[in-house]
Amino acid sequence: MTRGTGPTLSDIQAARKRLEGTARVTPLYGSETFSRFAGRPVHLKAENLQRTGSFKVRGAYNKIATLTDAERAAGVVTASAGNHGQAVAWAARQAGIAATIHMPQDAPMTKIDATRGYGATIELGGEMFDDALAGALERAESTGATFIHAFDDETVIAGQGTLGLELVEQLPDVETVIAAVGGGGLASGIGLALRELRPEVKLIGVQAAACAPFAGGRKRGFTIADGIAVKSPGALTAPLLADLAEDIIAVSEEEISAAIVLLLERAKLLVEGAGAVTLAALLSGQVAGDGPVAVILSGGNIDPTLLISVMRHGLTLEGRYLVVRSRMPDRPGELLKLLALVAKERVNVLSVEHHREGMHIPVSETEVELTLVTRDEEHCDAVLAAMRGWGYPVERIT
Repeated sequence: MTRGTGPTLSDIQAARKRLEGTARVTPLYGSETFSRFAGRPVHLKAENLQRTGSFKVRGAYNKIATLTDAERAAGVVTASAGNHGQAVAWAARQAGIAATIHMPQDAPMTKIDATRGYGATIELGGEMFDDALAGALERAESTGATFIHAFDDETVIAGQGTLGLELVEQLPDVETVIAAVGGGGLASGIGLALRELRPEVKLIGVQAAACAPFAGGRKRGFTIADGIAVKSPGALTAPLLADLAEDIIAVSEEEISAAIVLLLERAKLLVEGAGAVTLAALLSGQVAGDGPVAVILSGGNIDPTLLISVMRHGLTLEGRYLVVRSRMPDRPGELLKLLALVAKERVNVLSVEHHREGMHIPVSETEVELTLVTRDEEHCDAVLAAMRGWGYPVERIT
């Protein structure tokens, strides 16, 4: 490898040989639904079905496979928001060597438990990836363990680049490839492979607007795309992407949430926030072109509690949940009367809450809050109009 310029095509091809029988060749699904939404052929590269649930195993395994016997004896250490840590833990277990993973203290429990389950030692500390990185570097210095960087390492980038080799074989007429960008290792590896094999293909990188240093946005902020919440571009990947990427764009939390819901509902694919930013970018209209586009779903390790929140929020935005507040006489039978009327509008009542104490309402009345399951926004409007027609004052909460 030529230092500072990234791995060569031969490096990526060598990584592919090392990964044979280890990393899966993940499927590429054509999506009629998303093609209709985007107005162009859309293909989903389901890297969320990769071993350990993300593309990271490609780079981690490639790195560990190149260690010397002395390096293996000293073990490995890394920092990760979750997916890279799982990949390093799994690859280290396969190689029979010790691994210590430093993770942010608020990393999703799903990722922490999975990483620990692969046999690694977990160290939690700091709020974001960069905090965990500092701890991991200190440990590597004090113990002599090999530090495996999540993205700023040419051997890791070469491993991620194997995904680019698969793409050009699975979709020969691809016009655009959309990849998530955290530290930039995945997009850099794919971009290097594309430049050698299909230089006319456009590479679009995507970040979460809440933490988008590559896209010129905020460098630190909370995002449900925790897997790409990296506040500083990599010293190696930043110049690579400046050369390789056609553009790097940012998407909002609302757009990411909607993409997660759509992928689960329409494609039956469970994808985490970092994996859904690519579809979010396409559906937001920020990706130019009308030819075939490969949307990389980079990971599927979403915490169940977050998934529940995202699903509820996404369904609310689509008019599938309706929360309303109203008032009624505080006497027996009034709630039953209201619920019977609501039932005529073909809605399902999820919850009912009474509010009496601390409310500025007449003593003879009670406030009631209903959470309803509706079909769409038009149905929500019909329910609200019906309630007003029955004489109930209505305030829509969501």
